[in-house]
Amino acid sequence: MDTAATGLTFRDAVDADVDALVALIESAYRGDSSRTGWTTEADILEGQRTDAEGVLAVIKSPDSRLLTVERDGTVIACCQLEHRGAYAYFGMFAVSPRLQGAGLGKVIIAEAERAARETWGVREMHMTVISVREDLIAWYERRGYRRTGRMTPFPYGDERFGIPQRADLQFELLVKELA
Repeated sequence: MDTAATGLTFRDAVDADVDALVALIESAYRGDSSRTGWTTEADILEGQRTDAEGVLAVIKSPDSRLLTVERDGTVIACCQLEHRGAYAYFGMFAVSPRLQGAGLGKVIIAEAERAARETWGVREMHMTVISVREDLIAWYERRGYRRTGRMTPFPYGDERFGIPQRADLQFELLVKELA
């Protein structure tokens, strides 16, 4: 039995979830709390990862879903799914730092892929990852994603995405064919 999946509830986020989701996403990527888990970006980016307006925009978008994961009534993880024609975009993935490393991420990404296939009939999932995040990219590769070498620049100067602590940040496109 997959104990990581025990007691999970998957649902689409609603407006009332915004504050909890912002707190979750920030805790998984920024500041000292993020160092509890392994997905921290605290050494490469300071400042915010997202804000209430950004999360609400995903919830309200007709082409997006913000999949929210609960255990015992508490939001413990989330991810964005966005329909982009022939493929779905996967983003805003966060798991509570205290629960990272126990297999929960694998369960959530598998559910996200299933939901994208069934909801939109897409055959590919795309995502972008900061290219210096080798450990995170390797984790996605073990889930079947492949590096494309296609890079887009990091939005330096736009503090809505954080305050870079190094000058070599860019995003790499990762792609997975969905069976």
